[in-house]
Amino acid sequence: MQTDPRGHRFAAALTSAVLAAVLITGSGLLLSLQALVFLVGAVAGPRRSPYVGLFHLLIAPRLAPPTTTEDERPLRFAQGGGAVFAVIGSLGFLTGVGWLGLLTAGFALAAAFLNAAFGYCPGCEIYPIVRRAQGRLGAGA
Repeated sequence: MQTDPRGHRFAAALTSAVLAAVLITGSGLLLSLQALVFLVGAVAGPRRSPYVGLFHLLIAPRLAPPTTTEDERPLRFAQGGGAVFAVIGSLGFLTGVGWLGLLTAGFALAAAFLNAAFGYCPGCEIYPIVRRAQGRLGAGA
């Protein structure tokens, strides 16, 4: 499936704002909610992410159609990676290991900010490396 990259950059900007709020407040609940957003993007697909839904509802109608599209698979992988960081961070905050929550939320914020500001998705860049490694492991078995 192909998807509009502008929606994902918008989603990354909202994610950055939420994660910055997590770092400021130390809220495990807020990070847990962000984990759910990541999980929806990973499981149902990035186009079904609540933040991308907001983009399509509020912003996309005011824009010209996209001139380029992106493969959805690397985005799903990136959302899954974000979910892992957010779940670990949530558990850290909710069990009193605040430094773990701050650390993982900080890493997730860095990745989201890179995507929002520069269109660079670290998880998307890791995706083909993982796929190649899976191919090598499968060929050797």
